[in-house]
Amino acid sequence: MIAYILKLGFSFFAVMNPLGNIPIFISLTNHYSIKEKRQTAKKAVIVSFIILTVFLVLGNVLFNLFGITIHAFRIAGGILIFGIAFNLLHAKTSKAQSPEAAEQKEAYEKEDISITPLALPILAGPGTIATVMAHSSSHAPIHLLSVVIGYTVVLALTFLLFYFSSSIISKIGQGGLNVITRLMGLILAVMAVQMIASGIHGLFPKL
Repeated sequence: MIAYILKLGFSFFAVMNPLGNIPIFISLTNHYSIKEKRQTAKKAVIVSFIILTVFLVLGNVLFNLFGITIHAFRIAGGILIFGIAFNLLHAKTSKAQSPEAAEQKEAYEKEDISITPLALPILAGPGTIATVMAHSSSHAPIHLLSVVIGYTVVLALTFLLFYFSSSIISKIGQGGLNVITRLMGLILAVMAVQMIASGIHGLFPKL
């Protein structure tokens, strides 16, 4: 069982890519306070855990109920990620020194990124959900528990990396952050195109 859990853990680590998501998290939470960043990280991981658990238990039922496939899910996720990437590629300068009124307005208008895009589709994205569903064919309690332990460990590691992201920001500076933001925008755009292409190929294999 331990060997199987380790195998699952490596699979989820490769799909979720916690290390690669650190710059994305830093870019998306550029204007957040340390407390807000940590709350966002906590909520994103919890929501991701809930999403993956639901798909582990009810994934096939939900897909059949709504008549959708994992390929369509990939296309939708790719479109969503591409919109995020476009915004990152046109990142605005920091508002850390903006007047108080502007900061208050920004606080009211600030979107909750913990659910979208962090939890879905970055952490609990089509690839991760597909991995979960691929191991959900067996309904043996020990098998399902192994899958849960596998993605829980990776999510816990992701939370720790996000939690200490402020220390990373303090070391790279605002200029470095701007470079990372645009670089991550480019990488996310490529990821989005790949997801859409994979989805289209799955729906239309003869293309």
